[in-house]
Amino acid sequence: MPAPTVVDLPHSLGRAEAKRRVAARLGELPGHLPGGAAEVHSTWRSEHELALDIAAMGQRLSATLDIQDRIIRVTMALPPMLAFMAGAISAAVQKKGSQLLLGKD
Repeated sequence: MPAPTVVDLPHSLGRAEAKRRVAARLGELPGHLPGGAAEVHSTWRSEHELALDIAAMGQRLSATLDIQDRIIRVTMALPPMLAFMAGAISAAVQKKGSQLLLGKD
């Protein structure tokens, strides 16, 4: 399996506000994934770590969001069929993640 893909989403919200926004907007995530019929299952592993299991376009991937004071670190385990697109996926996570995090409340 390829090495994890890591994307840092910088913010100036503080840890508590960043977590609140992630929790509040988690339901919007499937609409930002390709294919339109994505399934997203989430579990809070700890106070500031969210685990995601995502199924879209016949592929499954897992991701972890580590919510820190100034960044949210997104670590993704991409399946081999998506690993060759790691750069494009990282760019999309950076763009869409920042929009979801910093968008209007």
